[in-house]
Amino acid sequence: MLLEISEGAPTGSKLQIARARDLDVGMNSVQTYILSQNKHFVLDTKSNKDRYVDIVLKNSLDRETKGEHSLILSAVDGGNPPKSGTVVIEVFVIDVNDNAPLFSQPFYNTRLSENAVLGTSVIKIAATDVDEGANGQVTYYINHLSDNTKELFKIDENYGEISVIGQLDHEQASSYEMEVQAEDGGGQTGHCKIVIEIDDVNDNAPVISVKSLKKQIPENIPPGSEIAVINVKDQDSGENRQVRCSVQQNVPFKLNPSVKNYFSLVTTKALDREKESDYNITITATDGGSPPLSTSMTIHLFVSDVNDNPPVFVQQSYSAYIRENNKPGTSVCSVSANDPDWRQNGTVLYSLVTSEVNGVPVSSFLFINGDTGVIHAVRSFDYEQFRNLTVKVVARDNGSPPLSSNVTVKVFITDENDNSPQILYPVPDGKSLMTEMVPKATLSGSLVSKVIAIDADSGQNAWLSYQIVKSTDPGLFTIGLHSGEIKTQRDISESDNMKQILVISVKDNGQPSLSMTCSVNVLISDNLSEVPELKDMTYEDNNSKLTSYLIIALVCVSTFFLTFIMLIVAVKFCHKRKPRLLFDGAVAVPSAYLPPNYADVDGAGTLRSSYNYDAYLTTGSRTSDFKFMSSYNENTLPAGLSLMEETATVKSTRRMGNSL
Repeated sequence: MLLEISEGAPTGSKLQIARARDLDVGMNSVQTYILSQNKHFVLDTKSNKDRYVDIVLKNSLDRETKGEHSLILSAVDGGNPPKSGTVVIEVFVIDVNDNAPLFSQPFYNTRLSENAVLGTSVIKIAATDVDEGANGQVTYYINHLSDNTKELFKIDENYGEISVIGQLDHEQASSYEMEVQAEDGGGQTGHCKIVIEIDDVNDNAPVISVKSLKKQIPENIPPGSEIAVINVKDQDSGENRQVRCSVQQNVPFKLNPSVKNYFSLVTTKALDREKESDYNITITATDGGSPPLSTSMTIHLFVSDVNDNPPVFVQQSYSAYIRENNKPGTSVCSVSANDPDWRQNGTVLYSLVTSEVNGVPVSSFLFINGDTGVIHAVRSFDYEQFRNLTVKVVARDNGSPPLSSNVTVKVFITDENDNSPQILYPVPDGKSLMTEMVPKATLSGSLVSKVIAIDADSGQNAWLSYQIVKSTDPGLFTIGLHSGEIKTQRDISESDNMKQILVISVKDNGQPSLSMTCSVNVLISDNLSEVPELKDMTYEDNNSKLTSYLIIALVCVSTFFLTFIMLIVAVKFCHKRKPRLLFDGAVAVPSAYLPPNYADVDGAGTLRSSYNYDAYLTTGSRTSDFKFMSSYNENTLPAGLSLMEETATVKSTRRMGNSL
């Protein structure tokens, strides 16, 4: 007999079979049924008299455990001996979808390179369902997919194979976790978890970022100072993430490693803005991948100025020349200093060092433009007073603190022909009583007299030449062109006029030249008594005026003496020294009309500057004496000291007559 029962049938469920037939009756008919021993089925003894025999399900069935049960049912009569009949009952268990699909393992782990191409198989999973038929047919799904995962992976519904459908990126996600569901035809499901780890590929170059940067640094910043903090990131992992940083070799900077992925940019030596005012620092970061990837970044740094350079003059010293008698404000020269510093640190201002020239502040002579360095004359110079002056110019920058340097400027005053020749002998007033006496027997070439003149100028401006511009007898006398010596040009004869008047012109060699004239009176006679008319002319013309001159001279001397006494008292009272009157190469000439300095020109007819000449007239005897003074030391003596002179006096006395 074939019977079917669902494996999902509850216990107590019955299988009915028809009773056995026995032709006997009574006690010899079927009395009992016996079911072979089994775990699941038993006979319902209460229904023995019924038409059917009930086999009751004692324990639940499981088709997956045992899908077919073979039972032997025996019918036994009550005869003696009893007889029995048997039947084999094949019970087939009908499948019920009581089993969900089952994966071989609940967790799957796989690895995949991030550069996997589309369609690459990731993993193949399988779930089994012990049910049969549609109940055992499994379909696969990925549960709860995010938008990103939907675009990256898919699963084959029938075979459970997961493949790549999108571009993977380890930097966006290093792993993916998903749940796969297996569902049978009856709606039973099974689940498993899959983790897909994405292996990194060195497909990302390092990224450099500056966290802290001083774009402008002072040039006096000490070596080792931190300039910037650099952060380097690489989105790759492992060795691909290991980064090395460096800067180029030609800059005074280096990178020191700090905490992870941080570097400090520091200086390696002292900076100098004047040599290098800015730097382009290239930072290169290289990862440890294979092949390695690198990134570069350039930082532009400016070096700010510090006032570390004093102004430097273009020349070590300056020499300037200016002509005397210049106009006040005339430009003398220009000095220039360079300061390589920047802006106010490099702005140069010029000034004169406070000093004195012959006791007078230098500012009374020169002025400098503070901005341009042009030196101007404050007043007109006189070569005869001083010929040069030395000043110091300071160039000071505008930094804080300011730096400075100085230079020496020598100003030389050049001579101009602004002084006429001065005639010392004879006195050039045209009314001198000095007369030269020449004997009648004087021969040709004899020295009669000498015109002595000086010129306060120098050089060719002081070269003097002498010329007779007018004479009583033009052919009688001649004068040396440069010596000034008056000599006879021929022998004196009896016919020559006894009284000779020579007008001498003294001219310098300047451009234009200046000149001075004087008269020389010459008497040709052996005795003044021979010329009585000279007495009247001389005495009458000069006696009254000579007396007046003596009175005026006495008053002047008295006034000078009183003034000198008062000056000495004042000096002692104030405890001040008398200023030194220093004139380089000056010659003291007692006559009021003589200039202080005379050039030393040999052979030009001009007296050397080391000689003084004093002319004296005697009033009592009415004689003319000319005294020649010998030279004194050319070095100027300090004020207050006596001038030691050796005087060699040569008197040339020409008596003008016994009556005079």
